Amino acid sequence: MFGLIIFGAISFGRMGISQMPDVDFPVVNIALRFDNAAPEVMETNVVDIIEDAVMGIEGLKTVSSTASQGIANITCEFNLNHNIDIALQEVVNRIDQVNNKLPTAMYPPVVTKTNPEDLPIMWVMVTADEGTPLYQQMIYARNTLKDQLSTISGVGDIALGGYVDPNLRVWIDRDKLYKFDLTSSDIMSSIQAEQLEQPAGRIEAPKSEMNVRVLGEAKSTPDFGKIHINTRGGSPNYNPIPLSNVVKINEDISDLRAISRYNGLTAVGLGIVKQHGSNAVEVSKLVYQKVEQLRPTLLAGYHIDVRLDTTKYIRESVNELNMTLIYSAILTSIVCFLFLGSWSSTFNVLLAIPTSIVGAFIALYFFGFTLNTFTLLGLSLAIGIVVDDAIMMLENIVRHYEMGKNRRVAALEGSEEITFAAIATTIAIAAIFIPVIFMQGVVGKFFYQYGITVTVAVLLSLLEALTLTPMRCARFLHSAHEHPGRISKLMDTFMNWLSHLYLKSLHWALAHRITVVMISLLIFGTSMMLLSQLRKELIPSQDQSLFVLTVKTPVGTSIESTDTVFKQAEAYLRSQPEVQDFYTTLGNYESNNVVNVGNIYIILKEASKRKASQRQMMDRVRTDLNRQLKNGSVFTQDLSLTGFSASRGFPIEYTLEGPDWNTLIGYSEAMIKKLQTTGLIEDINSDYQDGMPEVQVIPDRDKAATRGVSVTTMGQEIETMIGGQIFNANTEYPIGGHRYYIRVRSQPSDHAEPSDVGKVRIRNNRGNTELIPISETANITVTKGPQLITRMNRARAIPVFANVAEGKSQQDALEAVEKVAAEVLPKNKGYHIVVTGSAQAFRDAFSSLIFALILGVAVAYMVLASQFNSFIHPVTVLMALPFSLSGALVALYVCNQSLSLFSMIGLILLMGIVKKNSILLVDFTNQRRALGSPPDQALFEACPVRLRPILMTSVATIAGAIPEALNFGAGAETRVPMAISIIGGVAVSTLLTLYVVPCVYSLFSRFENPETEELEEAVHA
Repeated sequence: MFGLIIFGAISFGRMGISQMPDVDFPVVNIALRFDNAAPEVMETNVVDIIEDAVMGIEGLKTVSSTASQGIANITCEFNLNHNIDIALQEVVNRIDQVNNKLPTAMYPPVVTKTNPEDLPIMWVMVTADEGTPLYQQMIYARNTLKDQLSTISGVGDIALGGYVDPNLRVWIDRDKLYKFDLTSSDIMSSIQAEQLEQPAGRIEAPKSEMNVRVLGEAKSTPDFGKIHINTRGGSPNYNPIPLSNVVKINEDISDLRAISRYNGLTAVGLGIVKQHGSNAVEVSKLVYQKVEQLRPTLLAGYHIDVRLDTTKYIRESVNELNMTLIYSAILTSIVCFLFLGSWSSTFNVLLAIPTSIVGAFIALYFFGFTLNTFTLLGLSLAIGIVVDDAIMMLENIVRHYEMGKNRRVAALEGSEEITFAAIATTIAIAAIFIPVIFMQGVVGKFFYQYGITVTVAVLLSLLEALTLTPMRCARFLHSAHEHPGRISKLMDTFMNWLSHLYLKSLHWALAHRITVVMISLLIFGTSMMLLSQLRKELIPSQDQSLFVLTVKTPVGTSIESTDTVFKQAEAYLRSQPEVQDFYTTLGNYESNNVVNVGNIYIILKEASKRKASQRQMMDRVRTDLNRQLKNGSVFTQDLSLTGFSASRGFPIEYTLEGPDWNTLIGYSEAMIKKLQTTGLIEDINSDYQDGMPEVQVIPDRDKAATRGVSVTTMGQEIETMIGGQIFNANTEYPIGGHRYYIRVRSQPSDHAEPSDVGKVRIRNNRGNTELIPISETANITVTKGPQLITRMNRARAIPVFANVAEGKSQQDALEAVEKVAAEVLPKNKGYHIVVTGSAQAFRDAFSSLIFALILGVAVAYMVLASQFNSFIHPVTVLMALPFSLSGALVALYVCNQSLSLFSMIGLILLMGIVKKNSILLVDFTNQRRALGSPPDQALFEACPVRLRPILMTSVATIAGAIPEALNFGAGAETRVPMAISIIGGVAVSTLLTLYVVPCVYSLFSRFENPETEELEEAVHA
């Protein structure tokens, strides 16, 4: 026993801590970059080619992609059990096969493993005093502070929020450029020829050698400006022009496509991503320590703070679970004392708790599990169960001891009499988790840890009950009747009265067996009507004092105008007393080149320090800002609902697919309008963004040919002057030991209006210096096009995501989506919706859990049939199951709880534990019949004797669940429905089992096989 406790404690100290089990989602992301390419070009020239290549990979589940200007992302999601490393290599191989089909100017595809679980557990904000150059802040955050934090034990990666690459900016003055009869191509070729450090080898002498370097790189902006333009249109320029005469040069950042602020101050966020299996709480502790060490060493004007610490909630939630374990143990001990009346007997029973619970950590450690919601919930609920075997064993040994037998004989005979029931009940509990362990999907991964945890705990409790409990009783047993106290006398008097009352009522029940069974079935049938009344959802929302606010401005809004809207939202948030901090990121939304959308991570004060709940704050902020922001739409997201899929994690997610894009857009808008009127769904949002203003340059081929201008020259010149160009890795700018891109573009005032495109001049191919305006060789029009193109499985699709309205059912909302789709979408024309993400996880989880429950009952029947050597007795035992379901549903309905993943955990556990009472009754009745009593008489002899252990185990189970049911701390929203379902199920099933099981046993006794009955009598004899 002490060995289990000691090694269990060691294992506990070495286990990682996380909110949810570590689950690897096999997702491979392909990041694609083709500077300045339109979304349609990215789609047809890049995305479609790669999607076609990867579609045939084994185990591929879905392929989704987004394409925006110059950037595309392809996400390949594989089946959950697929090896992600093999999948990654297969994707890389497929891309290599089609490399020759991709544009030569695009960057090499970047293929990475991604996991929604690999989100930062905390953010460290790097801010700087006003006047600090932004590019210096970026360099310091990435090259110094990021590296310092990366060395912390348990840190797997550092994500950069609001980071923009430092660049050497070369701003072309259009007027000066054309004054010298130059084009941007002359600038590009001069820089490429002059900004270079060419390898030069070494000088070798008989006695020494020396390296040779050609220091051709300018290392400061003045030196860079001294580069001369020696060619014009590819011909020698006999009057070289210094670069500084034509361009403005400065050290800055790349084009501003992302902005990051913390509480209104420009910030670079360093997101701490923990390693798999590491202790999130310990990692956060080390990060805090590292930040304190870094503060004195920071450069003047820089500040570093830890913000957005999600481990605070994990820490509070785990602490609450640990306290719940203690409270459950205390309540269980009180129950045991009340029934046993002896502290020595109570202590004997309670030793099962550390043996089973602490000993279970050994198995959890070697299984590679973490201390998370599912493992700790399993242990906290198991406290009331692990004492059951010890209670049954001790109560029976005490009963034999009070017959006048000595301790040794009482321990031997009492334990022998109850061993079969103890083994049967424990195996029955373990049997219910066999189907759970083999569940598919992410929910199956979570339940796997829960099932293993409970199974290990109850098996250890059986080991303790069969070996250690009788051993301790043989040496130290004391009966409460030897020196009865007041509590013992009162309890004995009460139990004698209750046993007498039970025996009397049992006589009536067995005289009206059919009536009792019919009434019980009526109760069960009536309770099933509550299924339609209960809200159904994947998981209940939790108040984590953190939610996300998404703000979207009209398509085509500049990042500066979008930033103005965000500042208005930030001013509102500062006025809210419940808001503690907020972190703003806008631009580069979801890794796309989209600047009119962004997020604000809102950190609320602790729940005890504010009057409004998190949900109330989400509703208030959404309502107020939608009213106040003239040019912005506001949506909210509860982060506590994420983590069950590889997508965003909204409770409502679906994709609209169909053959025609324009028709699809119309159907999407019609569906959204209808869904907004249902009252079931709110925060309806979509990735679809059309109507992006687009300047189209259409070459007039006749004019271009007459003037000697090629389309290639035209495109290259426009790209450099309007979009900007960077050089390859051979031509870069060194700063502080690192190298950065050199970006050439016309100065901002020269590319601010559509008319500026027509003013760009290009050189003809006639061998002279004539520069021809674009407007003379092309037609320039302004139209609209897509800003972001979304695809699903190689076809354009429109993803839609939303929240469920407060107090409404997720299932009702999904049914409303399908109903609206059936009304809006035409039949047999290829238009349809596909439920995805967390919405699909919800459906998969419930279907899997229902299947697991049914299969669990079947497995339990097979196990019981083999144990009782009977086809009839298992049916009698399993009669307790329907009533546990009735009690759970009634309890959930009365307490206004939903039917969710966590309440289903309670139902699965109920399927295991309520069979204990039936097994105790049936087993002891069989023993009495083996001594010659007829069925009804055996029931009258056995049931009152087993009343006390049945009530003890049931009340102990209920007592163990009470702390969870009354919990108000962090994570209470997940624990309460589970505990309530267990309390209701055990209470109702215990009451009905005491009458229904004897009645069914009596009815079925006439169908028993005589040979089987004789064999049972021989076994018990």
